[in-house]
Amino acid sequence: MGALPCRKAPLFWGDEMDYMTISDAAEKWSLTRRRIQTLCATGRISGTERFGSAWMIPKDAVKPADARVKSGKYVGVSAKYHKECTSKDDTLR
Repeated sequence: MGALPCRKAPLFWGDEMDYMTISDAAEKWSLTRRRIQTLCATGRISGTERFGSAWMIPKDAVKPADARVKSGKYVGVSAKYHKECTSKDDTLR
C-alpha cells in the first residue's frame, strides 16, 4: 500500500487542517477501527473532531499509550480486597 490519503477539512474561515479517517488511523497504528472509535469517543486522541457521524483525526496525532495494567499489580485494589477478605474470614471462624 502507498502513503495514507489525507483529507482536508476547514478549521476556520479559509484555514484547512489535514485529517485522517478512522480507517486511516487504524492502518497507521495497527489497531482495529472499533478501538480507534473508542479512543476518539473517550478523548484519548487529542484534536479529534466529529463531523456528523464520522470522526476526523489530525494527521499528526500521536498514537495513545496503552493504558492497560501490564505489571499484574492493580494499584489500590489489592490492599482493599485483602482487608475485605480477612474481615470475612474472621467472622466465619
